[in-house]
Amino acid sequence: MARKTSLREFQESVVARLQNATAAGAAAVASKVGVLVGEERWLITLSDVAEVIPLPSLAPVPLTRRWFQGVANVRGMLYGVVDFADYLYGQPTPPGIDSRLLLIHPRYGVNAGLIVAKMLGLKHTDQLTPGEQEGLPPWVNAEYVDGEGEIWKELNMQGLVTQAEFLNVGI
Repeated sequence: MARKTSLREFQESVVARLQNATAAGAAAVASKVGVLVGEERWLITLSDVAEVIPLPSLAPVPLTRRWFQGVANVRGMLYGVVDFADYLYGQPTPPGIDSRLLLIHPRYGVNAGLIVAKMLGLKHTDQLTPGEQEGLPPWVNAEYVDGEGEIWKELNMQGLVTQAEFLNVGI
């Protein structure tokens, strides 16, 4: 009989295989995941994300900013949930089947997750052309342009989670 694997176990095995491939000297292992935030494409380093899950039920928290969607209980751990598009652009992510919650890795010291509109798969930054690098906010490492002219922003997770506005969800 086939063994059932949970989504978390599957994701952990994928991350472990990617890390093993990198350690073995494999060339061009994709270390970034592409996501759609509002109308923009973002790259997030895989090691900055603990887990990617479908949107769970959220408990609303009164007297918080609109982009703070509430608190989610994920396997007994509470996470503050931020609508990333609403935080960045003031435009809420429309609910949809493709929406996901990216749980920020615990090493950053915040139990938080970011709502994104859609996962766009693994990306190789060596296949992208560097774009504008001047005047980027602290939560953007770099910008890239793909072969189709689309701009990709690389998230600086440390830069994001240390922003006073990101941490101050109360109104």
